[in-house]
Amino acid sequence: MSRAGSWVAVCRVADIPRLGARRVDRSAFEPGPEVAVFRADDDTVFALVDRCPHKGGPLSQGIVFGRSVACPLHNWTISLEDGLARAPDVGCAARFRVKLDGDLVLLDADELRTVGVAAAAAEA
Repeated sequence: MSRAGSWVAVCRVADIPRLGARRVDRSAFEPGPEVAVFRADDDTVFALVDRCPHKGGPLSQGIVFGRSVACPLHNWTISLEDGLARAPDVGCAARFRVKLDGDLVLLDADELRTVGVAAAAAEA
């Protein structure tokens, strides 16, 4: 990871398979759940905490379709745009803002320190 202001380069778009994900370790910022960075078929990039709101399944291992991911454990559908589970399921995977700089995928350093950390600590 390299820093660019308050944004941190975590990978290149090409490192994420189209309709796939890459897991990003954020231990350099704060212990907490890892981040899943997703690439849609139109090359739009999204980032969510890598935990399904249902049972904590690794969303980075799910199947990406359109702008959603199916949790690999129980097939819950989670929106990549806002992290919300699709009805009838209820819950939300915390999301991160994503910025692209050429082919670099950047995440906000402040969010890497805070998003999803308190919830993970409460579960431990």
